[in-house]
Amino acid sequence: MSTTAEEGKQQKAFGWAATDQSGTLSPFNFSRRENGDEDVTLKILYCGVCHSDLHVLKNEWGFTSYPVVPGHEIVGVATKVGKNVTKFRVGDRVGVGVLVGSCKTCECCQQDLENYCPQIIFTFNSYNPDGTKTYGGYSDMIVVDQRYVLRFPDNLPLDAGAPLLCAGITVYSSMKYYGMTEAGKHLGVAGLGGLGHVAVKIAKAFGLKVTVISSSLDKESEAINRLGADSFLLSSDPAKMKSAIGSMDYILDTVSAAHPLLPLLSVLKVNGKLVTVGLPNKPLELPVFPLVFGRKLVGGSDVGGMKETQEMLDFCAKHNIAADIELIRIDEINTAMERLAKSDVRYRFVIDVGNSLSQ
Repeated sequence: MSTTAEEGKQQKAFGWAATDQSGTLSPFNFSRRENGDEDVTLKILYCGVCHSDLHVLKNEWGFTSYPVVPGHEIVGVATKVGKNVTKFRVGDRVGVGVLVGSCKTCECCQQDLENYCPQIIFTFNSYNPDGTKTYGGYSDMIVVDQRYVLRFPDNLPLDAGAPLLCAGITVYSSMKYYGMTEAGKHLGVAGLGGLGHVAVKIAKAFGLKVTVISSSLDKESEAINRLGADSFLLSSDPAKMKSAIGSMDYILDTVSAAHPLLPLLSVLKVNGKLVTVGLPNKPLELPVFPLVFGRKLVGGSDVGGMKETQEMLDFCAKHNIAADIELIRIDEINTAMERLAKSDVRYRFVIDVGNSLSQ
């Protein structure tokens, strides 16, 4: 399936798309708008593979509009800039995350919280004001308003840095908002996947004591020896969980599958906070008694706005934080999605777009 580009108004683009609920990706010709006065055009070099890509491909959240070109952890090089663009020049290392547009005028946008704007335009599976669809980073190029483009620090690797544009900002924003930045406090990170492993690194940079909470015993060595966590808690062991009751100030729940919340709430101290950033495709059961009798809080958090995302990238560059990745070619993407569904990746697939995407 393809879309014909209008001469002088659009430019040809190429990527991989899914056209039905099977989620199978295949080569796809489409078009992007021409670079406008406020726009930056990126040549995409790398794109991270987020678990939400998989949810959307298979319409597991119920709002996929096919065809869909996924990808919102995009890094590359600026190849064109509009005449009103002041923040970027051709040749700059740049990135694009979860959103490419918002109303710019509402209270959220005025507070640099574009990610909560009621008129948010997502990088893919969304619609522009003119009714055209947005297509993501499993493609050769993208055109984005300069407000939603990020400067990529020189000492951050483009490939391993790509997942920071979703996984990194998701955990960073939640930790900042909910006060999980006080050195010496005890944070539990539930789930050691794409979000969880970055959360451990960022939390250690904040000076927190970090315990990884996982149902997989084989992740204990990785959590402590590879990622720098202070301890490991096996959630599938009732005795271990009982011994940890009331021991943690915060828990950042990154699990994207349905799971019980009661064991996690039990591990929190009085006044503890459980913040969920994973997006299971089924509702979770929330027991009220431990909230009331422990004065505990359950909250959620999304990615951050543009200002905070840039702050996160600069923070990660300062502390040498990047994702642990497995670099793949675009023609390996369907196999990667199968593996991702089984949590068979340590810890984030990244597509080498620049070296593997060709018509």
